[in-house]
Amino acid sequence: MEFAFTDEQAMIAETARAFFTENATSERTRKAMAADGIDHALWTAFCQELGLSGIGIPENAGGAGLGLVELAIIAEAAGAQVAALPMLGSLAMAAQAIAAGGSAEQQAEWLPRLLSGEVIAGYVHDAALTADGNALTGADQFVAHGAAAQVFVVTSNTGAWIIPADAAGVTVTACTTMDQTRPYARVALSGAAAAPLADAASAIAAAHRAGFVTVAAEALGGAQAALDRTVGYAKERVQFGRVIGSFQAYKHRLADMMIEIEQARSAVYWAACAVDEGSDEAELAVHSAKSFAADTYFMCAGNMIQLHGGIGFTWEHDAHLYFKRARALQSMLGSGNWHRERIASMILGDAA
Repeated sequence: MEFAFTDEQAMIAETARAFFTENATSERTRKAMAADGIDHALWTAFCQELGLSGIGIPENAGGAGLGLVELAIIAEAAGAQVAALPMLGSLAMAAQAIAAGGSAEQQAEWLPRLLSGEVIAGYVHDAALTADGNALTGADQFVAHGAAAQVFVVTSNTGAWIIPADAAGVTVTACTTMDQTRPYARVALSGAAAAPLADAASAIAAAHRAGFVTVAAEALGGAQAALDRTVGYAKERVQFGRVIGSFQAYKHRLADMMIEIEQARSAVYWAACAVDEGSDEAELAVHSAKSFAADTYFMCAGNMIQLHGGIGFTWEHDAHLYFKRARALQSMLGSGNWHRERIASMILGDAA
């Protein structure tokens, strides 16, 4: 399959890269890390001024009517800058779930506020969740940006609900998190009253597919940025009278990063395209993309630190921001081993 961006997609990519490069600066990200992990001014600008928050939401639900390829383009650009935004939980998962499985009333109530950035949502999944009617108990789960969320989309393997964060029976406990650009909170439910989504199966499927693709695209953007920044350093740093990028062993490490990134790029956009086209390979593709891209990012972020030498280990350098985000993405939404086990089951069936 030959895949290339359309002119519209290329324009979206260029616009997103320019926006995040100019606005998602290291200084602003570090300020967000010291607060609640969200650059609120950047989030408002992204949602309202840039107007790309509804890019993966159907037009009949108030979005732009584009697909996961375009959402992946945005996530890749944000990931390249380690942007401190609640894009994954609020837009890629919660908004997708409501758009796919919510009633017309639920969509009208929540989607405009989510897409404008007025409300931030968290996404909670607990297979062991128990429901007494519409009163939910369980879900003692880690939730990205959970402490900043005003509403949660909560799912189990059989149901999906909307619960305001300030509802009775909801307990949110902020946690100390390795990746301070995406802090977690523990969200627990004890008889919390919830509004069920009309089509839980569609909501869960849409949220998980969009989540896997978004995480994979974000990892791709981070991996590419790690390589680009390391190449730039290799052209400037002089050791033993030569720029360090001229040493063969150094070039081999850069080449290994580039090869892995190009494979990850193919996996990410194969997955996004497969979902958009309703391909039979969509489930296989999203699991492949998430596991491969996250592992690629972790490898590239580790190499970024080592190939920068002593400065790469300092707090002042941005390398640790990429490394922490990469490590968090490896375990987020299922580990690589879990995704590979899913792939093996799809291919081999009972033999897996």
